[in-house]
Amino acid sequence: METIDVGLDIFEEINKLKNEKNAVILAHYYQDADIQDVADFIGDSLALAQQAAKTKADMIVFAGVHFMAETAKILNPTKKVVMPDLRAGCSLADSCPADKFEAFIKQHPNHVVISYINCSAEVKALTDIICTSSNAEKIINSVPKDKGIIFAPDKNLGAYLVKKTGRNMVLWNGACMVHEIFSLEKINHLRELNPKAKLIAHPECEEPILRIADYIGSTTALLKFTQEDNGNEYIVATETGILHQMMKSSPHKTFIPAPPNNSCACNDCPHMKLNTLEKLYNCMKFEKPELLMKPELMKAAEKPLRRMLELSSN
Repeated sequence: METIDVGLDIFEEINKLKNEKNAVILAHYYQDADIQDVADFIGDSLALAQQAAKTKADMIVFAGVHFMAETAKILNPTKKVVMPDLRAGCSLADSCPADKFEAFIKQHPNHVVISYINCSAEVKALTDIICTSSNAEKIINSVPKDKGIIFAPDKNLGAYLVKKTGRNMVLWNGACMVHEIFSLEKINHLRELNPKAKLIAHPECEEPILRIADYIGSTTALLKFTQEDNGNEYIVATETGILHQMMKSSPHKTFIPAPPNNSCACNDCPHMKLNTLEKLYNCMKFEKPELLMKPELMKAAEKPLRRMLELSSN
């Protein structure tokens, strides 16, 4: 990729490219602050899928991870979808290989397969309905009570939903490396130091964290909670990228990232952080790397995604 002139106003150049190419930038809440600030739309997986489904842009620039860009392509097979870095994967998606998942489904016949959107297109193609953490409860409740359910790939989100819905689902044993890294001991110590702070957590976190949380919700729900709640201090147990939006919308409040169980910044998703503002500019300028998919795979994966969007709009 071309070296960027240090005197270049990248924000201005990206906005020019958006207009020239009729491009839209979709960014996940876990992206770097600069990328969030230049994006046309920022959201969680559900909101980004909904936005991708209705965009009129000719080119979709997806600042997120691979499965998210795949979702945009599946919903827009004739549009060009580019990513700042195609290597931006997902540990949760990687924890559910399609061949092993297919064998798992065969072991549990006559079950409705619900897969969390954080999975590969190949796994989506094996699925009846996709869900996100925002709509999972609603989608599970849409399945008749006499039908068994397989839930994949996140065992922590699955266990949380079993409690919430009362459905005894068969869970695939997958997890997100970021949400499994939080230290219960360090969080408890942080709460002692900040007694007025409320612990808010994503349901991908492990059960001991969820058990002590003051509020549990999707990324968007966590953001909304901090905007509407009367508290002023929050310990946030999810990827740190969301803190940028929390601070922007509630500058008078204090947000503390929940500490991981080691000394590295492992509550930053290394995959999400592969995307940078410079890579975003280059991918818009040169229209690559482009995400390409086989038509038959897109067609098979589209059905459960459309089912999710349909159920989410009801």
